[in-house]
Amino acid sequence: MTTILLTGFNPFAGDARNPSGEIASRLDGIRIGGALVRGVVLPTAYDAAAEQLRVLLDEHRPDVVLCLGMAVGRSAITPERIAINLDDAAIADNAGDIRRDSPIEPGGPDGRFSRLAVHAIADAVAAVGIPAAVSLSAGAFVCNHVFYTLLGLTSGTAVRAGFIHVPALPDAARPEAPAMDLDTMVRGVTIALETILAS
Repeated sequence: MTTILLTGFNPFAGDARNPSGEIASRLDGIRIGGALVRGVVLPTAYDAAAEQLRVLLDEHRPDVVLCLGMAVGRSAITPERIAINLDDAAIADNAGDIRRDSPIEPGGPDGRFSRLAVHAIADAVAAVGIPAAVSLSAGAFVCNHVFYTLLGLTSGTAVRAGFIHVPALPDAARPEAPAMDLDTMVRGVTIALETILAS
C-alpha cells in the first residue's frame, strides 16, 4: 500500500494555532487515491523536528512525504522549490534556540531542490479557485530546516518529497493580514496530494 507522510507544526511565536499542524491532524488516517495518509504534528524546534522526521521516515517507510508549514503574510498555498543550507532567523524556536548564519549540514550543498512537480501542484490547486503559486524561498527558520533535512534523508531514494507553505488562519489580532480558512487549506492540500500521486 502506498503511504503518504504528511507533517505540520505546532503553534509558535505566540500564535494560538498553526494551520499546518491542524491540516496534518485533519487528514491523518484518510485515503487519497488509494494511499494512506499518516499525519503528524512536528515541534517547531530545529533539532527536535529534524529528529522526529528521521524517526517517522524509519517507522512508516513512506512513498510520499509532504511537509507543511505556516507562512504569515502569504495569501496563497505555495509549494516550495528549494531548501537552503542555512538556519538564520530573528525569532527563537519553541525550544528557545535562536540561530544566525548557521549551516544546517556543514559541508552540505548550498541548496536542495524539491522532488515534487511544484508547478503542477500549484496549477492544480489554482484550477479549483484556491490561490496557489510556486515559491522560491522557504525562509531560514524551522520550516526550511525540516525541508532541507527531508531532502537529504530521502536523497537517492524513490521517495517523492517536498514542502508546502500555507497562509495563516483568519485572526482578529491581524484583521488586515492575508489569511485563508482551514477548510480551504485542507482542500488545497488534498488536491496537492492527489497531484503528487498522479505524477
